[in-house]
Amino acid sequence: QVQLVESGGGLVQPGGSLRLSCAASGRILRINAMGWWRQAPGKERELVASITFGGTTTYADSVKGRFTISRDNAKNTGYLQMNSLKSEDTAVYYCNADVIKTMTLKSDPYWGKGTLVTVSS
Repeated sequence: QVQLVESGGGLVQPGGSLRLSCAASGRILRINAMGWWRQAPGKERELVASITFGGTTTYADSVKGRFTISRDNAKNTGYLQMNSLKSEDTAVYYCNADVIKTMTLKSDPYWGKGTLVTVSS
């Protein structure tokens, strides 16, 4: 089985920074696209940023210039560097990855359980 575990969330003041990590483990041959999503109370889950295996990135307009997504393919780990945080960034952040498993050689999507980011003074 494959597991994704997020870490790095917490409480930060407006204007501050946090770095989220997403570590994938299990019978992984390769991880294709990885993404960070977030869900604020009373709102739908939204895509924040994504990155392909080759490093091509996309961002939601609301985080462009403030957030940076990256990955370490050797470690099967993804990251989200969040700078200049605003109160509206408060949400549970989820990691998502399209994983090719060693046994099946097919790609399946996996999700982490999320990490809470609270931006407040």
